[in-house]
Amino acid sequence: MTNVELATAPPVAVKRRDHPAAGYLFALTGALLFGINGSVTKVVMTEGLTAEQVTLFRTLVTAGIAGAWLAWRHRAALRVTRRQVIAMAILGVGGVAMIQWLYAEAIALLPVGIALLIQYTAVLLVALASWLFFKERVHRRLWLAIALVLAGLAVVAQVWDSELNALGVAAAAGAAVAYALYFLMGEHGVARQSPMVVTFWSMLFAAVFWAVFSQWWRIDVTSFAEPVSMTGALTGLVVPLWLPVLWIVTLGAFVPFLFLFLALARLRATAVGILASTEVLFAFAVAWVWLGEALTFVQCVGAVVVLIGIVVAQTARYKPRTALATRK
Repeated sequence: MTNVELATAPPVAVKRRDHPAAGYLFALTGALLFGINGSVTKVVMTEGLTAEQVTLFRTLVTAGIAGAWLAWRHRAALRVTRRQVIAMAILGVGGVAMIQWLYAEAIALLPVGIALLIQYTAVLLVALASWLFFKERVHRRLWLAIALVLAGLAVVAQVWDSELNALGVAAAAGAAVAYALYFLMGEHGVARQSPMVVTFWSMLFAAVFWAVFSQWWRIDVTSFAEPVSMTGALTGLVVPLWLPVLWIVTLGAFVPFLFLFLALARLRATAVGILASTEVLFAFAVAWVWLGEALTFVQCVGAVVVLIGIVVAQTARYKPRTALATRK
């Protein structure tokens, strides 16, 4: 199935396809783009745009692209039931809007990689919630995963001598809760639509929410033409502000979101979740090379322990259902 065929598929449950190699490529490419986006967002926010405004731009443009595509190729898919609208509204506000806002707040106060590392503890929350609230069976290795993640985070945060911003840690933890909510809603009833339909409705509700609370009317539109330095290793590169903003709303939002949805059409949610967690590695690498946000050797060891715990947690559920995937 091609990208176009999947994007315009009728609003039914997305089934796995017999093209796993394409699924791996989609998932890894989406993770790479998300990993780069954290550093781009950090640059943009240093120029005066708030986390709420950046989130509004990402969700609004993504909803606009998805909606235009559906109106052109499969207009009937835009019709949803009242129950589906309610579910999409919860998904869009409680999941999409909160994930992206809290993540943007976190990276403004923390190194990009550490913020993502904390956010990806959502994997543990998903497994725990499935066991506690939905009575799913989980493997005993879930407890090993929890121990690894907590121990690794303690090392990364250097709790014995921590200099991490407390508000940043709280924002990243909140993003983890929102991310878990998004996965759980996808697994328990929302994933009955095509990837493009889910993208459109969830992003639309997120955009409407932030249109009310982002104070977008305070933005000086002439500032988008102002030259900005890309900072760090790219200090000498000066571009108009609209260029990194354009990256954020296209290659940092719509494209990677769609790629992860396309991956879910070809792979199980567990596999996609594991591949998506490579975003942390990409984000660490980009932030290190570009912004100079390097970790100590001990913190690197802790990050590896956390990632191992995340992978173990992804495999702790006996019957993973098809889930949605999303980012900040």
